[in-house]
Amino acid sequence: MSRSARLARSVVAAALRERRRDTAWLVLWSACEALPALVFGRVVAGVIDAFGKGRPGTVAGIGWLFAALTAAATGAIGTRRAYARLAAIVEPLRDALIRQVVSGALRRSVQWGKPPDTGVVARITHQAEIVRDSFAGLVTTARTSVFTAGGTLIGLVALAPAVSALVVVPLLAALALFTWLMRAFALRQRAYVRSEESVAAAAAAAVVALRDVAACGAEDHVLAEVGGHVDAQARAGRAVARMAAARALVLAVGGLVPLLLVFAAALWLLRHGVTAGRVIGAVAYLGGLQVALNTLVLGAGSSGVRFAVTLEHMLAESGANSTGTDGGLGGPSPGPGPGPSPGPVPGPGPGPVTRARGLNGTSVTGHHNQLRLRDVTFGYSQRAEPILAHLDLDVPDGDHLAIVGPSGIGKSTLAGLMTGMLAPLRGHVLLGGADLCTLDLAALARRRVLIPQEAYVFAGTLGENLTYLNPAAGTGALDRAADAVGLSPLVARLGGYRADVRGAALSAGERQLIALTRAYLSPARIAVLDEATCHLDPAAEARAEEAFAERPGTMVVIAHRVSSARRATRILLLDGTRAQASDHASLLESSPLYADLVGHWEAGSGRPAHHPPRA
Repeated sequence: MSRSARLARSVVAAALRERRRDTAWLVLWSACEALPALVFGRVVAGVIDAFGKGRPGTVAGIGWLFAALTAAATGAIGTRRAYARLAAIVEPLRDALIRQVVSGALRRSVQWGKPPDTGVVARITHQAEIVRDSFAGLVTTARTSVFTAGGTLIGLVALAPAVSALVVVPLLAALALFTWLMRAFALRQRAYVRSEESVAAAAAAAVVALRDVAACGAEDHVLAEVGGHVDAQARAGRAVARMAAARALVLAVGGLVPLLLVFAAALWLLRHGVTAGRVIGAVAYLGGLQVALNTLVLGAGSSGVRFAVTLEHMLAESGANSTGTDGGLGGPSPGPGPGPSPGPVPGPGPGPVTRARGLNGTSVTGHHNQLRLRDVTFGYSQRAEPILAHLDLDVPDGDHLAIVGPSGIGKSTLAGLMTGMLAPLRGHVLLGGADLCTLDLAALARRRVLIPQEAYVFAGTLGENLTYLNPAAGTGALDRAADAVGLSPLVARLGGYRADVRGAALSAGERQLIALTRAYLSPARIAVLDEATCHLDPAAEARAEEAFAERPGTMVVIAHRVSSARRATRILLLDGTRAQASDHASLLESSPLYADLVGHWEAGSGRPAHHPPRA
């Protein structure tokens, strides 16, 4: 059995186990649905033999017709009820699959050295629908084939045991041929799924780089590359279609051969006491058997293979390697965190750029919550000019650091590096002596929190937004955080923590207050504010920053007002060539660039201008 087949079987089994009640009802209603298949041939035989006797058989013939009508009505009720139970089993699996894909894409987006997941859209949309529809088709195929074939064979054996002997051998041969074809079909379906995602990835890359493609005159090259992926998908689709045509052979062996054998043996059967009604009834049962076999071949050979192959591909791309209890889907494979271990971490070293040290010019000693950057270089590509180069920085536990510099100099980039949202091209970012790339996302979330300029407010209540990073926070903690940060007036205006909030209905400043309070409640000891107060007035900004300064732990502020810099214990100035750390007075005296920035702030612009540093 192939890996995809084993995975599909385990997922189906887990999904059915998770919903045992719905599965039990599905089995019951499927048995009711198969009742016409069980009695159909016997009814045909009874009606023909009864009416063949003339008037004496009229009552018996009518009785058989009434039995057929009753069986048909029972089967219709079973079909209606079975589909309702089928939906209760299928839809939760799709929801669990979407959660798995989204979680995998989010994990991949922050993994060190991993390219962006350009195939996630194809998995969430088209491939997720394939899995859902295929799973529904697979369950329908299984129940229809099993109950219809079972009812037909039971009825055939009871009606004409001699005829059943003519059916078994070709039926088993057809099933063996079908099993052999399934493996080849799965290989071609897997190639088709991969080609489909290659088309999506190539098209996404072309759209993202459209401006550069046009600027370089590379339209023909990109068109040829994307067209190659499209042609490969077309070839894979034709291969799948050819295998689908081969399934007709299975239907011929398992459906037509038994029928021909019965026709050939009809005279012999009649001479040995089998009535004409029973022979025709047996033929009617063979028709039902053909329907069951056709359902199995078309369903399992199409829905089953698509389900197994697409599911295997989606879970592999999303980082799952096993099945679990959440709709049959497993979580991510256990690992050491966001990326590979970086190996030995070098010591501080002199470095080609001035080291940012403490106010006394001495490095700070190690601590569990100390943040250190060692020879960090970062650029948005290997060949691009680095935004930060050979940066060394110590941020001890409990520090209050403001980062300043002209626009575009790398302040937000540094914030991303300090919180593990970005990976350095060279060097190491250490938290308590551990490289950030060795910490998984859950560990990072417990130790640091980043509040970006764009404040995110999620759908739900105000309380759910505020306790997102600390679900255990009670009303008392919420009140204290809201009072400290300055959110209390907004809480009162909205009607309390149970009030539903919509980001579009709030001002930018109100959204920032919610995000700040959420971060304030976080258990993380390191809080990084990346212009997180830019939409607040100076008084509200001062209140929020003072709350974080009094909060246990470290605060790093990307400053956009001189007041933020003055409140900090230390100021890190980035000027594009070196990093200089000191206090406000010392930087005013020693750095013309800092003096220029302060003058700009105090002139009322509120944001440093972008111009080259002075000599």
